Amino acid sequence: MWLVYVAISVSCVLKVSSLDNFIAAVYEHAVILPNATLIPVSREEALALMNRNLDLLEKAVVLAAKQGAHIIVTPEDGIYGWNFNRETIYPYLEDIPDPRVNWIPCINTNRFGYTPVQERLSCLALDNSIYVVANIGDKKPCNASDPQCPSDGRYQYNTDVVFDSQGKLVARYHKHNLFMGENQFNVPKKPEVVTFDTIFGRFGIFTCFDILFHDPAVSLVKDFHVDTIVFPTAWMNVLPHLSAIEFHSAWAMGMGVNFLAANIHYPHKRMTGSGIYAPDSPRAFHYDMKTKEGKLLISRLDSSSRHPVMVNWTSYASSIKAFSTGNQEFKSTAFFDEFTFLELTGVTGNYTVCQKELCCHLSYKMSEKKPDEAYALGAFDGLHTAEGSYYLQVCTLLKCKTPNLGTCGDAVETASTRFEMFSLSGTFGTQYVFPEVLLSDSQLAPGEFQVSSDGRLFSVKPPSGPVLTVTLFGRVYEKDSMLKASADLRAQAPGVMLGVIALTVCSFSW
Repeated sequence: MWLVYVAISVSCVLKVSSLDNFIAAVYEHAVILPNATLIPVSREEALALMNRNLDLLEKAVVLAAKQGAHIIVTPEDGIYGWNFNRETIYPYLEDIPDPRVNWIPCINTNRFGYTPVQERLSCLALDNSIYVVANIGDKKPCNASDPQCPSDGRYQYNTDVVFDSQGKLVARYHKHNLFMGENQFNVPKKPEVVTFDTIFGRFGIFTCFDILFHDPAVSLVKDFHVDTIVFPTAWMNVLPHLSAIEFHSAWAMGMGVNFLAANIHYPHKRMTGSGIYAPDSPRAFHYDMKTKEGKLLISRLDSSSRHPVMVNWTSYASSIKAFSTGNQEFKSTAFFDEFTFLELTGVTGNYTVCQKELCCHLSYKMSEKKPDEAYALGAFDGLHTAEGSYYLQVCTLLKCKTPNLGTCGDAVETASTRFEMFSLSGTFGTQYVFPEVLLSDSQLAPGEFQVSSDGRLFSVKPPSGPVLTVTLFGRVYEKDSMLKASADLRAQAPGVMLGVIALTVCSFSW
């Protein structure tokens, strides 16, 4: 698949001045939603709603700048929310030009027509001398000469924009992997790989569900060598393996980059979880299902992210014999995937469970075995099809919802069992494995675990809280080509977009 590379280079500036570290901010925004309607509102009404959200975002930008932040990331859907169809989103859209036009909307306001949202974002960046990352909607006219032109004569895109500290538009990214229900937007013809350079490192950008696919997410790190990812998202938490702070922190560690994730705050739809993540450990994170207020996070990061030691994810697991316990395997589902499980029956133990080509090994020691809580080791090797289609290999230690083993894999939010140590590994067939550790009440465990070069995820100290899950989440991008081949044969099948079924846990529109 060909990629479109969009880069705003300021290498001449980088040679003159650079920073070894920088202060990052992310804002979890409690979005003000529009009223659900099947009839488009006026442009004035749309602007009024967007300005109410921008008023809240402005307070976060000003506060972050006062605390020395160099960049702030705000959420997907943070300026206008959701509950749209193709027609009702239109009053909220603006024409966003290619950043190569060298434009500061705050200074040259009418250069590309009436663009008050871009103007206000530009002025926020300029007035506060801070990079501002935001998510808005782009519209592009088309005509019959374009065979893919929609019947209404325009393309509409879910779009991230970046304004530098001078207010200049320096990046524009059109989301490629849309979530089901995002029918108000089009998929760009080719996935865009967008970077922008600063005196505090090279940045890449993508949105929400993009994180689960190779392009553009992996390409930004592997081929374009970014130091930091900025990530606007509207992410609905899905336990046990796709809670926002759990998976986003794991992606930062697995890919060896800084990761700035700004989520919507809307507990009614289980939307919360933002963070500032370094490759070695989370620096700041927020998960709050109880209050209705937004949250600003600020932390310092190294400009050049420290890439971890290269991990051979199958080395250790392939070098040892399977542990024999005599326990009977059982099947149960986690997020609609059927795992093969073994129950952890003792306070300490060594377990192996296999499914297809994946064998997962676990060594552990609990502080005590509680009779009212059950834990299991599980393996899944196959095609995930519940809300999207993508290949996974997953090794997981998790708490079952109840002592009934049929609940292993169900969403669980609290636990009381403490572990003194754990070591988890698997015979993965992919180099893209993301290490997750999630404690009771959806808390992370900074500095409490590591990944060894031979592919073991292990504790370096007893976890500070009871364990919900310890997981190696492998994403087998290599097999996605089979999905594309199948999609080519079913080109008229609903939901198929450029060979990838674009459905996920984020950016809900219902």
